[in-house]
Amino acid sequence: MPLNSPRRSPLVDQVIAALRNQITSGEWPVGSRIPTEPELVEQLGVARNTVREAVRALAHNGLLDIRQGSGTYVAATSELAGVMRRRFAQADPLHVAELRSALETKAAGLAAQRRTEADLRQLDTLLERRERAWDSGDAERFVEADATLHSAVVAAAHNEVLAELYADLGSVVRDFLRADVGPELRPEAHTDHARLVAAIRDRDEATASAEAGAHPFGCRQGTDGTDRS
Repeated sequence: MPLNSPRRSPLVDQVIAALRNQITSGEWPVGSRIPTEPELVEQLGVARNTVREAVRALAHNGLLDIRQGSGTYVAATSELAGVMRRRFAQADPLHVAELRSALETKAAGLAAQRRTEADLRQLDTLLERRERAWDSGDAERFVEADATLHSAVVAAAHNEVLAELYADLGSVVRDFLRADVGPELRPEAHTDHARLVAAIRDRDEATASAEAGAHPFGCRQGTDGTDRS
């Protein structure tokens, strides 16, 4: 006997679309807590059950993470990103670093060929922000600043497919970087990204690729005290 799944009401689908737009537009960044259920009811002008069903649907798709007693948080920016986050949650960190290295090596090489003056200004800004985050001693702030800089390098490659794939891996990258960096910033965990940005500016494809390919292994190597300058 065939099973019939319950159909959502058009209103629930509208609420799902509205909440998804808040996520994909960046209004609700990954890691942020979304408004409470009563707040969403007031903002959207719909019944509590409608909001609850929409939030559960987005949690099922991996975009939201419902934490009992804490609230609901943005877990990913797309359904594919949510799937990747769940799929790779228990992956070998070395394998994640190898995947990052492969993607970022190619992206940096393309960025050295294709970067624009606007790309360079963005990279300079984000490089400075990364250094300020390091100097602040705030590990979470540094993780976000570092990941944002790497995403900008990928964006400078001007390959839409590569950029979207890397964006879908964003939460995976942040989770593993967060684990590598740890709760406190250590001097040996700092890597120089100025050489990468300089190579992209100089259109030095080989150096840019080499620098980007090595960075994903930096924090892991730093834990054993090896030189990572």
